[in-house]
Amino acid sequence: MLNTVPETDMPGSDIRKVVHVAVGVVVRDGRVLIARRPDSAHQGGLLEFPGGKVEAGETVQQALCREILEETGVVLSESSLEPVIGIRHDYGDKCVFLDVWLSHSAHGEPEGKEGQPVSWVSPDTLKDEDFPAANRPIIRALRLPHRLAVTGVVENGPAGDARFRAALDRIEPGSLVVLRAPALPQQAYLELASAAGNLCRERGVGLILHGPAALSGLVPGAGGLHLPWHEAEQLSERPVETDLWLGVSCHSAEQMRHAERLGADYVLLGSVLETASHPGQPGMGWSLFRELVATANVPVYGIGGLGPEHEPRVRALGGQGVAGISFWW
Repeated sequence: MLNTVPETDMPGSDIRKVVHVAVGVVVRDGRVLIARRPDSAHQGGLLEFPGGKVEAGETVQQALCREILEETGVVLSESSLEPVIGIRHDYGDKCVFLDVWLSHSAHGEPEGKEGQPVSWVSPDTLKDEDFPAANRPIIRALRLPHRLAVTGVVENGPAGDARFRAALDRIEPGSLVVLRAPALPQQAYLELASAAGNLCRERGVGLILHGPAALSGLVPGAGGLHLPWHEAEQLSERPVETDLWLGVSCHSAEQMRHAERLGADYVLLGSVLETASHPGQPGMGWSLFRELVATANVPVYGIGGLGPEHEPRVRALGGQGVAGISFWW
């Protein structure tokens, strides 16, 4: 995450100095601390994750601890902070960079030191329309798991059901599974997805379909759609309802910008490292991955040669977590 934000040319804007804002996702007992902006403030009346402007000479961690204390009386330690996401947003009248950090180690009971209402809220109850537009990717990041499971080779029928069931035993309830089976004809895929959806519901796991936009709505109960890049590049608008997940596989900054324009809730970015399926083909590497994540305005999963052991590194670079097959399949 960046500690300083230089002047930049944001899409659709003149070159202006971007306001660097430290934002806190403060979690206690599974609930997150939320405040309401004063009516007189920019985007007044909306809810927000507490925080404030990073002052000259401050690190983002120092600014966040200071702002949270001043606004709510809650004490955070710099060492407890973990990066969540960085969000660049142009409101038209104002450009901001939200530098978002998570803490599970807040001390004290919150109160609105500036007269603003504050409360602990379940992430499941947070609604986009209640927040400034720039805050909405934070809601996605809070609801998404840190490991996104992708199926390996899976066939339709009893054998495929048995393998899928066994794989589900290796992931936690609340996880998401992307059902990738590109070799299957569409009808066979739909039959597989229907059976997989039933198994996922039994285990409390969300099922994400993988393939063209035409799949949307064909499998009742599916939690969303993941678009391979060759499908995403053909679209100009979001192909699923807003209450469903939309993911896109990306390999460059330009592809991520397109995914954001489609209204993607997350992207897969890679390959980060060399993979067993493509030996001898180096991945983009950690340095380029970090640069690309720093430009993203949606949660980013690293994919390609990664396992659970890489999750801390991906998150330290601002990513959501890791996606892949081998860690669970």
